[in-house]
Amino acid sequence: MAVSSTPRARKPRTAQAFTRKLLAWYRRAARDLPWRRTRDPYRVLVSEFMLQQTQVSRVAQFYPRFLERFPDLGALARAPARHVREAWDGLGYYARASNLHALARVVRHDLGGTLPDNPEELIKLPGIGPYTAGAVASFAYEKPVPAVDTNVARVIRRVFGNAKRGMRNAELWRLAQALVPKDGKRAWKFNQAVMELGALICVARKPKCPQCPVREVC
Repeated sequence: MAVSSTPRARKPRTAQAFTRKLLAWYRRAARDLPWRRTRDPYRVLVSEFMLQQTQVSRVAQFYPRFLERFPDLGALARAPARHVREAWDGLGYYARASNLHALARVVRHDLGGTLPDNPEELIKLPGIGPYTAGAVASFAYEKPVPAVDTNVARVIRRVFGNAKRGMRNAELWRLAQALVPKDGKRAWKFNQAVMELGALICVARKPKCPQCPVREVC
């Protein structure tokens, strides 16, 4: 199912309070990460590929070096495959580098060098699934669409889910769509904030509930 075509669920009654508390916390606690300082679609894309199954601290080391070698999508598309593989060396999961390289070539040759700004088109490109499509649309183009990774899914299930019956993936995406603010800039902050909450506070094991900014609505 294409991300932005996901039908909206009914917004929970606690959604407004959740968003208000979440964004207030994010303003205070957000990490200063280099990919959060840009809206350049290519740079956002590179960060999202690198962050798949790799710790933030490790990506922060490789990200600037990769961009120095391949500063834009055209440079990456023109590069020999072995050079891309060399630049990725140390990050692991090398299929990501191959997919990113293939994507750059498709965009350069077939799309005039411009990454699409909507999830339905992004998801057609090599290496892009529903989360990455939503993330690029939101973080690069400020589209009001959900970006549901493992951290976001955990937060939504814990705050809005029913512990007895669980929450299926399709239901999760519908609820995420309902929660995302309609204003693009606010949606950017919301998606980043939910992700940050899941990474720092609402962790998989031993969540830090006493420190959680949304514990009153959880």
